[in-house]
Amino acid sequence: MHDQTSTPEVTLGEAVHAQAHGVAQILDVREPEEWQEGHIPGAIHIPLGELPVRKGELDPAQPVVVVCRSGRRSLDGADTLITAGFTNVKSLAGGMVDWADAGHPVDRS
Repeated sequence: MHDQTSTPEVTLGEAVHAQAHGVAQILDVREPEEWQEGHIPGAIHIPLGELPVRKGELDPAQPVVVVCRSGRRSLDGADTLITAGFTNVKSLAGGMVDWADAGHPVDRS
C-alpha cells in the first residue's frame, strides 16, 4: 500500500524527543497482543485495521508519529492518515524493535 519514496519517516532520536517533550501524538498501530507486550509510554493504540474508522480519535492539527514493530505497518498507517488529510505524519523507522533495543522506556501495563 505504501510508497516508500513518499512516506516521511522519523529517526529514533526524533521520536524520543517527540515523546519526551510531548510535541507529537505517538500512534501505535500494532495488534492488541503486541501492544500488551510493551509500548511507548503515552502512545495511543489504534490497530492498523481500525485506523480508517478511528482516525477521529487523533488531533489532525498535531504532529503524529506512527509506530509498529519494525517500521513497515507504520508506513501504511502514516499513508492512511495522510490520505485522510493529516498534514504532519511520519513513520518511526525501525519501530518498537529499535526503540526497545536502544533502551528507551517501554510501558508493559
